[in-house]
Amino acid sequence: MLHLLIRHVLAPLACLVYRPEVHGAEKFPATGPVILAANHRAAVDTAVIAIVAPRRVSFLGKAEYFTGNGVKGRFVGGCVRALGYVPVERGNAAAGLSALEAARKVLDEGGTFGIYPEGTRSLDGRLHRGHTGVGALALATGAKVVPVALSGTERVQPVGKRFPRVSKVTVRFGDPLDFRRYEGLGSSPAIRRAVTDEVMYAILELSAQEYVDTYHKRPNEAA
Repeated sequence: MLHLLIRHVLAPLACLVYRPEVHGAEKFPATGPVILAANHRAAVDTAVIAIVAPRRVSFLGKAEYFTGNGVKGRFVGGCVRALGYVPVERGNAAAGLSALEAARKVLDEGGTFGIYPEGTRSLDGRLHRGHTGVGALALATGAKVVPVALSGTERVQPVGKRFPRVSKVTVRFGDPLDFRRYEGLGSSPAIRRAVTDEVMYAILELSAQEYVDTYHKRPNEAA
């Protein structure tokens, strides 16, 4: 019920207010497993993608979002489930494997899974080197990868701002990338890197951001 409310009431209302400009939605595969790989500009990126994507998109969410107590906790849990979030434990050695398994489950069921290859929001506006999880996932599942570029979301919710502003947002979907030519080579770090770099290049072409061939680090991680 909450999913229907968000999809058919809140999403159209948000589109009416923000009027996102969407390009290439017709390229999105209508069926089958799809990995949606996007640049990451702001905290609202996931909500924007969920609103404009032609299909329901699942994202990873902290497990504690789903287990809150009281009215607020249950409401937050209901919202993240309705938005397609998948619970995953973080902060332990098995977190990476847990995340990949959660993503594989979505894709094995023919769903769409959203991922930010940079791993975190870009604080300098540039596109940073992608982590190879997206490559590993594509190789393990055979899912097509749809590159996505968001722009303007960094003005809707600038870093440090709690509430979103009204500002123009543009979302560009690229041509689906098929990596089944590497079938059986998923255990190769070099192949995972090659696939990831191809995905990042596709995002770069859509976003026209400056590219930096280093992983993004927040200020407290840079020392």
